[in-house]
Amino acid sequence: MITDRIRSFLDERRPEGPCLVVDRDVVRRNYDALHHALPDSRIFYAVKANPAPEILSLLAELGSSFDTASVAEVQMAIAAGATPDRISFGNTIKKERDIARAFELGIGLYAVDSFEEVEKVARAAPGARVFCRILTDGEGAEWPLSRKFGCEPSMAVDVLTHAHTLGLKAHGVSFHVGSQQTNPGAWDRALASAAEIFRDCAERGMTLGMVNLGGGFPTRYLKDVPAAEAYGQAIFDSLRAHFGNRIPETIIEPGRGMVGDAGVLKAEVVLVSKKSPTDEIRWVYLDVGKFGGLAETMDEAIRYPIRTERDGTETAPCVLAGPTCDSADVLYEKKPYDLPISLTIGDEVLIECTGAYTTTYASVAFNGFEPLASYVI
Repeated sequence: MITDRIRSFLDERRPEGPCLVVDRDVVRRNYDALHHALPDSRIFYAVKANPAPEILSLLAELGSSFDTASVAEVQMAIAAGATPDRISFGNTIKKERDIARAFELGIGLYAVDSFEEVEKVARAAPGARVFCRILTDGEGAEWPLSRKFGCEPSMAVDVLTHAHTLGLKAHGVSFHVGSQQTNPGAWDRALASAAEIFRDCAERGMTLGMVNLGGGFPTRYLKDVPAAEAYGQAIFDSLRAHFGNRIPETIIEPGRGMVGDAGVLKAEVVLVSKKSPTDEIRWVYLDVGKFGGLAETMDEAIRYPIRTERDGTETAPCVLAGPTCDSADVLYEKKPYDLPISLTIGDEVLIECTGAYTTTYASVAFNGFEPLASYVI
């Protein structure tokens, strides 16, 4: 969304080139909404969504914890003011020396999804708490996750037993129902699996204490999405149904849902052209594309709201593409995007809801283009 603060910043500063502007007031509002919707769950912000120091510091002040995927992200969270007990190393694919470094920094909570990862944690972070990530189908998510992370639920008990045998604390279960999850009921089946794992571990003498509900909380792009309260109620109902009166500690890992709608990406039209004199479809090229931060347009999964200075005039579908010399740098072609017919070279375009997974996905200097500039206001 384009807040008055963002609009004033762009009007007054007139930054040259594509840039992202994030409004901290929106981040604060999103944190409050999630905290209100899930008051009994600790929030572990997914640093990978947007690691801007100003955002991390704000969230640390608000009481957020942090989900990190690397030693660098661990250090970012600590620099922002988070104590080690408010940080988890949530990547299930870690170098042993990185586990050791995180352990030196005081991190005591680690994700695993295999026997081999458990063994690395046991060697490098003896006595640490671990939670096992399980696979989910991701149905209902606009950006479904692959089978890269997690193990089959039936295997999780053995993974946690192995951790227990090696002196680690088998602490809980985690899952991720898919990014931009539009179905509040998507957590139910995963929680049913988690409850079964809790029972099986108890039979083996292990008392698990935590369920990591993952991320998935959405941002409104072109379609309405349920409010945070709907997710909170659905998740609580599922916890009650599967765990009864013995509901475990829960944590959530919002990324997109925390910062997505807080950011607006300013871009410029570089070229408007057609591929033949009879072609009815225009090609509109922007000065930012897949390699400049809009990687989530891959397979046209995320369709961002786009505003132009010519809105309100007649529109027609166009193919939207980025500026680089790579044929993959096309944002919307399978389903062309309606933009004003009068849109022309040099016009400013504002791409809304780009606060998440833009600066972190942008290339360093592909084709010599500068990395995406970012301002947090």
